[in-house]
Amino acid sequence: MATEATLDPETREKLLADPGAILADRDLMRALVAAREDEVGENVIDIRGRAMEALEGRLDRLEMQHENVIAAAFDNQSGAAVVHRAVIGLLETSDLEDLIHSLQADIAPILRIETLRLVIEADPVLPNLPEDVVIAPQGAIERIVTAGRRAPRGDDIVLRPSSPITRPIHGRSVASEALLPLELGARRPAALLLMGSADAARFMPAHGTDLLRFFSQAFRLILLGRL
Repeated sequence: MATEATLDPETREKLLADPGAILADRDLMRALVAAREDEVGENVIDIRGRAMEALEGRLDRLEMQHENVIAAAFDNQSGAAVVHRAVIGLLETSDLEDLIHSLQADIAPILRIETLRLVIEADPVLPNLPEDVVIAPQGAIERIVTAGRRAPRGDDIVLRPSSPITRPIHGRSVASEALLPLELGARRPAALLLMGSADAARFMPAHGTDLLRFFSQAFRLILLGRL
C-alpha cells in the first residue's frame, strides 16, 4: 500500500517550484542519499550516491584551498602595510643619528621583530658613525652572511634560523633572522641590515623576500642621503 505524502501542500509547491533548494542543502541531500541506500538494501550500490560523495569531498578541498589563498593574500596585504609604515618612520627621522637610533627603538616594533641592527665594516671613509651602528672588521659581513654555508649572490637576502655568529650583534636571544645586504657604493664599505625575531617561523628560507627587499632599498637610499 502506498504511503501518504507527508509534506503539506505549501511546502510541496515550493519544492516543486524550486528543486534547486534541495540540491543546495548538503545535509538534506546527504539524508536523501542515505534514505535511498536504506531502501535498496545493503547488496545494491547506488553509484550516483557514491559519485555525489566524491564530488562533495572534492568541493570541500576546493573550498579549503580557496580559503588558504584568501588568507595568504590578506597576509601579504597586511605585511605590505606594515613595511610601508616602517619606511614612513625612516623618512620622518631628522638626521643620521636619529635614523640609526630609530631602527631598534621605533622601526623594529613596527615590523614586529625583536632586533634591527645596521652593520658596517670599519673604513676611514665613514668615520664617526653613530654609536648604535655595529662596526665590524673588513670581510666580516661576508662571514656573517655565509655562516659557514655556500655563499649566496652579493645582493641576496638571507632568511634562516639564528646563527651563533650573529648572536653578539643581536644582543639578545632570537630564533630566526633576516640578513639584508646594502650596497653603499664603490668607495664605501660593505653594510648589512640584520633583523632578528623570537619566532622561529618568522624568517624561513622558503619565504618570499619582495617586501624585505623594498624595505632594504628604501633604507639604503635614506641612509645614503644622510651620510
